[in-house]
Amino acid sequence: MPSCLALIVAAGSGSRFGGDMPKQYLSLAGRPVLARTVAAFQNHPEVTAVRVVINPAHRDLYEEAVAGLDLPPPVAGGAARQDSVRNGLEAAAADGGYDLVLIHDAARPLVDAASISAVIKALAEVPAALAAASVSDTLKRADRDGAVAATVDRTALWRALTPQGFRFPDILKAHRDLAGQELTDDAAVAEKAGFPVRLVPTNPDNLKVTHAEDLARAEKIIMNELGDVRVGHGYDVHKFTEGDHIVLCGLKVPHTHKLEGHSDADVGLHALTDAILGAISAGDIGSHFPPTDERWRGADSGKFLQHAASLVKAKGGAIAHCDITVICERPKVGPHREAMVARVADLLEIAPDRVSVKATTTEGLGFTGRREGIAAMATCTVRLPWPTSKA
Repeated sequence: MPSCLALIVAAGSGSRFGGDMPKQYLSLAGRPVLARTVAAFQNHPEVTAVRVVINPAHRDLYEEAVAGLDLPPPVAGGAARQDSVRNGLEAAAADGGYDLVLIHDAARPLVDAASISAVIKALAEVPAALAAASVSDTLKRADRDGAVAATVDRTALWRALTPQGFRFPDILKAHRDLAGQELTDDAAVAEKAGFPVRLVPTNPDNLKVTHAEDLARAEKIIMNELGDVRVGHGYDVHKFTEGDHIVLCGLKVPHTHKLEGHSDADVGLHALTDAILGAISAGDIGSHFPPTDERWRGADSGKFLQHAASLVKAKGGAIAHCDITVICERPKVGPHREAMVARVADLLEIAPDRVSVKATTTEGLGFTGRREGIAAMATCTVRLPWPTSKA
């Protein structure tokens, strides 16, 4: 099998999308766009390595987006896309090079394995190939006033998408020879260098996130694929002991006592962690973080919650919603609710409107009524891809 590099181009500013953050770092169904794009190639058996080209000014955004993914250091992009790709190719050449390279837009997170395979397969016969979609709509050419000047024959027209694949030495030489041309894609570089490029039909869902409506469409496609809906339930209790604050739903809340526990005794996050683990049939919090293990003494329970969320991501799923109910007489949760929601949403990397935190009392009954401790219940809805087998 030839060695194959996937070069992900993520150096753009996303100005057409708008907003304060480049589109490749935005959340898409609970996971950054770039992380989904990278994972599509990392999970492909014919891809040897993945390298990302970024704007150095976005290094912090990049590191946050790809946290947990095994990637070499990113390559600094250039002033134009063609410069960024050439920089990526030069970095790969300095590492010894590859037989093949797939160049892919970071903002195409829905590329499927079949399209990747098809482009790689074509490179056994031709020096260049690109994923493409035939034009199905009637095309009109407009004049300067916006009126129709002519109808364009669409018979032989295709939309150039990515990945675009090449034999590595050929495209590296072409980029070196044609530096500064500002060609719009790498297939155009290959064409100008004089070697043939094959069109490979791709999945119609292989869209590019350019505008806000594209992100919404991509999320809808992903959620439609996550049809295995699971619901998990969690419950936890901690008693009061001497202290001056409690940790609840990720926040430090002043109180006359603290909660006793091996970790920070965050009863809300413990219940929610168990709910997530239950939804994916992954045991309970104690099996992942045993109270007998000194590593977790005084630990931030946010780490437990993030671990549970990472297991959902590893299964290709997403957390759709979570609901925490705190049961206590004191302290009052209401004044802290908004901050708790924001903290839980941040830990799970989901929107705040997918998190609910509320509280109730037991009207003075039971151990919570006697103010001996706090209980919490949590429910979490998780969406997973439908299993392909019973394994």
